[in-house]
Amino acid sequence: MSTATVAQDAPVTSHTHRPHHRTPGSVLGAVARYGALVVATLLFLLPFYLMLRNALSAETDITSPDWTLFPKSLHWGNVKEVFDDPSVSFKQSLINSSVIALAQTAGTVLLASMCGYALARIPFRFSTPIFYAVLVTLMVPPAVTFVPSFIIVSRLGWVNSYQGIIVPVMFSGFTAFLFRQYFLNFPKELEEAGRIDGLGYLGVFFRIVVPNSMAFFAAISVITVIAAWNQFLWPLVVGQDPSKWTVQVSLSTLLTAQTINLHELFMAALLSIAPLVLVFVFLQRYLVQGVAETGIKG
Repeated sequence: MSTATVAQDAPVTSHTHRPHHRTPGSVLGAVARYGALVVATLLFLLPFYLMLRNALSAETDITSPDWTLFPKSLHWGNVKEVFDDPSVSFKQSLINSSVIALAQTAGTVLLASMCGYALARIPFRFSTPIFYAVLVTLMVPPAVTFVPSFIIVSRLGWVNSYQGIIVPVMFSGFTAFLFRQYFLNFPKELEEAGRIDGLGYLGVFFRIVVPNSMAFFAAISVITVIAAWNQFLWPLVVGQDPSKWTVQVSLSTLLTAQTINLHELFMAALLSIAPLVLVFVFLQRYLVQGVAETGIKG
């Protein structure tokens, strides 16, 4: 008896990759996108170029009708001239802005984070009305509370003081709202593990929640420090003495109805934004991550 062997041929699958050909429409679309990005980048960088160019120029180079891409000679002495200007102590203004920005950021982040955590995690009777009251503060224009705030600061004797500039603007309803939305999505398992170990709400917040939320805290800190550094009207009204002027107030004194000192103004503006640029460069990844983790959709 003969045994017949039947060979079953399996279907052959071809793994040959065909080259991907772009259509003219996709190529034009890519060119248009990159072209738009290049144009947008140049537009965003244009103010920085003008600031740098004029900061290192003489007064005649700035006001000359014959525009040049860069001045004929770079005047690095403008830096010393800014700090030696007798009309304003720019060094003291940088110190004032740094102290105010850091203190206001620390206070705002601490108060808003504790408020947001309480509204998101601690059950109590009036949590919902308090949350709505915080939201209502976002709808009140700052001009409405400006005069009452100044009267309170004046009665407390805080005019021409750091606390008068910092404390009234330390609480931010919007920051508290962002923290609440973030904590609503925070893993409850981590908090329950802390409570099993005997921690209360404050212990869970400072020992578990905060260490595991540093990226979001850093993002909020970046936004807050930039806003505090750029304040103008409130520090101008409260910090009336030149020794309490911030950078923004000092910049305004270089451009008045009587005098126009352009090269000092541009150099001072360049020096004033340098700390913010450094903060943004080193912490921009936390800023993007923090915005993505706000949980506003929740």
